[in-house]
Amino acid sequence: MKKGLIHLYCGEGKGKTTAAAGLSIRAAGCGMKVVFLQFLKAMESGEIEILRNIDNMTVIRNEEDYGFFNRMTEEEKEAITELHNNNLKQALALVDKGQCDLLVLDEACAAYNHNLLDRALVENLIQNKKEALELVLTGRDPAPLFVEYADYVSEIRKIKHPYDKNIIARKGIEY
Repeated sequence: MKKGLIHLYCGEGKGKTTAAAGLSIRAAGCGMKVVFLQFLKAMESGEIEILRNIDNMTVIRNEEDYGFFNRMTEEEKEAITELHNNNLKQALALVDKGQCDLLVLDEACAAYNHNLLDRALVENLIQNKKEALELVLTGRDPAPLFVEYADYVSEIRKIKHPYDKNIIARKGIEY
């Protein structure tokens, strides 16, 4: 591949991470080196277990779950920001070494919007992306910069969701 593009999967609907995981599997299956970086998620989920076992795939994520942003203490916000920055730097080092053809930043929108990562690092990555790097960003409420630089913007809209009927997330389906 000569020119990598930027994908943005955003919106209130279910399936943003699922779309990014599917693209990652496709890319790895075609021999591309994939780095799948998750922000704000530490709970084990089915797709992470599969992604970790795919050749050419590196999964980077926090091991400790801090829960929802609006329930975090200031100390927890500081701790998760440090973890996110370290994880992002690890992923960018793989890009710099030529060990990444496709970089997924899952939940980048929320981490960026809540200042839970170094925004300048993300902005630099987007604005000065290496020519061949394929970049995927996911999450709700993307920053205008994300939309501006994206080549693909796929908004996933919620029309109905089981949560609205008090049906909790189900293992194997929602996680």
